[in-house]
Amino acid sequence: MIHKNLSLQRFKILLMLLFVVFISQPRAQAQSNSTVDLSKLDAYYQKALQEWDVPGMAIAIVKNDSVVFAKGYGVLSNKTGGKVDANTLFGIASNSKAYTAAALATLVDAGKIKWTDKVTKYVPYLQLYDPYVTANLTIEDLLSHRVGFKTFSGDLLWYNTTYSREEIIRRMRHLEPEFGFRDGYGYSNLMFITAGEVIENVTGKTWESYIKETFLKPLGMNRTYTSVNDLKGVDNVAAPHGFDDKGKPYATTLTAWDSWNPAAGIFTSVNQQAQWMRLQLNLGTYKGKEIFSEGASRNMWTAHNPFPVSKKAEEITPSTHFTAAGLGWFVSDYEGRKLVYHGGGHEGMNSRTVLVPEENLGIVILTNSMSSIMTPVANYTIDQFLGIQKGRDWSQFNLDAIAKAKKEQEETASKQPKLKSKRNNKPTRALADYAGTYRSELYGDATVTLRDGKLELNLLPAPTLGGTLSFLKHDLFNLDWKNDYALLHPTNVRFLIGEDGSIAQMRLDSNNPDFHFDELKFVKVTPDAL
Repeated sequence: MIHKNLSLQRFKILLMLLFVVFISQPRAQAQSNSTVDLSKLDAYYQKALQEWDVPGMAIAIVKNDSVVFAKGYGVLSNKTGGKVDANTLFGIASNSKAYTAAALATLVDAGKIKWTDKVTKYVPYLQLYDPYVTANLTIEDLLSHRVGFKTFSGDLLWYNTTYSREEIIRRMRHLEPEFGFRDGYGYSNLMFITAGEVIENVTGKTWESYIKETFLKPLGMNRTYTSVNDLKGVDNVAAPHGFDDKGKPYATTLTAWDSWNPAAGIFTSVNQQAQWMRLQLNLGTYKGKEIFSEGASRNMWTAHNPFPVSKKAEEITPSTHFTAAGLGWFVSDYEGRKLVYHGGGHEGMNSRTVLVPEENLGIVILTNSMSSIMTPVANYTIDQFLGIQKGRDWSQFNLDAIAKAKKEQEETASKQPKLKSKRNNKPTRALADYAGTYRSELYGDATVTLRDGKLELNLLPAPTLGGTLSFLKHDLFNLDWKNDYALLHPTNVRFLIGEDGSIAQMRLDSNNPDFHFDELKFVKVTPDAL
């Protein structure tokens, strides 16, 4: 198994989040440029690919309802090769959220639902942390990240589990809020899974079928898929890549998580996603045919849940005055233009879609890497189309910021006093005492089994998760994951003692920015060794 370098991984993820909002430097007001040197952009993309050590990337640009650029770079897999082109399929992950929002927009246009309808009208099995929130949650709330959860709360319910969307929604009642209802921003995949259930329960069709029928077929997106399972036998598919212990990309494999499809399940190419951008930039119309109304389009691009521009972003980008969640999109301003954008983070594949409606401009960047190359590439491209000839080298700026942050962390770590402690050479009790079944109301059951002198952890809702426990100290064990998924990080298993002195609870400790293992709260329900 390859063990990821947690510090390096965290830096790359933190920097990706830092630059998820478009940032720039002070400069004279930009002028729109209709004669962009595409060969200059091409060279920049190739250089960035090498500097970021990204295996493969594809980019498409739509301008004035035409695809003016579409090209692939690098390889499908750094293990088996294969050339990326503009038809290579990548997971676009959360860029799928705009499809779900637009699907609901078609139902609004048809008079079958209203944006302000209560979700329980269509999903009666929804139950959240508070009866008032459950009763008053609207469809717009689902799509604008304002239910009250912290970012990524509950995502372990879909990650490699066998749970259906309905079961995930039923289990959400055990999630605790981070802030008040409609009183903050917390990115929620679970709310988009719920939005998918609204579509299914209103139309009688699966989310996947409705997306294909409503968008993919009319837009000619015949090489766009709504599940990993649909990729079997399909050619020209990029392989996802994680990071090894030296921060180098390594090829891994795709896993099907069909329960999350309404939040992040689509696979497509830049040539195909370009057609989606044409639809969006034409406010719901494609080749003269209205797919959804202009009114619905404007509502999706409205700031439904504003959140602050950070001091750092303000210093770097004086021209950005607001950021907010729309419906399936984010919106902000830059150099007097409105930006409509979203990113995507599949396991081993990051991506980004950016629209500049006033310029009739759309950019999509798809990668088979977990780096944050997409944002600087998009930023540089927009600058070129706005006519900013002496703008920032966004790729180098981001790389320098990552290097600086890494150096500062290393310097801080080197100054920390090294505590000397005597290491325990064995657990506080017999290994058999740790064995048993542990239950999380939110998640379900986990088992700890003693086999051949070793403890094994299995998370029953997710059969491919779990692994072998090796003793560290006291009642703390290291978990050696049995499958090398790129989104998993070093994790410890901590056992808690009850009032009677026996093992009573279990916690998974993982400094993982994608999953909140601390939400699971396992309680031992069987004392017998397994």
